[in-house]
Amino acid sequence: MKPSNRHIVGCSRCPALICWALTTANGKRQPVDAEPNAEGNLAVLRGADDLLYVRSLTTAQPDIRPGEWRAMPHHATCTNPPPRRSSTRSRRSAPGVRPVPQQWRSGGGTP
Repeated sequence: MKPSNRHIVGCSRCPALICWALTTANGKRQPVDAEPNAEGNLAVLRGADDLLYVRSLTTAQPDIRPGEWRAMPHHATCTNPPPRRSSTRSRRSAPGVRPVPQQWRSGGGTP
């Protein structure tokens, strides 16, 4: 099964055709290649509300259910992907907070 033409849009970064689908895990939007792919690791389903839903195919549930088709996430196939974000947070301090110099409690002077 393929997505209907109303679900297909062009990627803003490359010439590929994609569909936006809601993930079943958390309801976030995910770009999916519009063309079904037998090597894909996603299962896409058109719901009763005419929205596309996507779930990951895992070793526990590797099979396609009736009405689903196998697809690839577009992030894996985009020819011009956005730059990757760092997974570590920067070590900047909170805005408006200055570090306070250490103060010694012994009656003055150096420790």
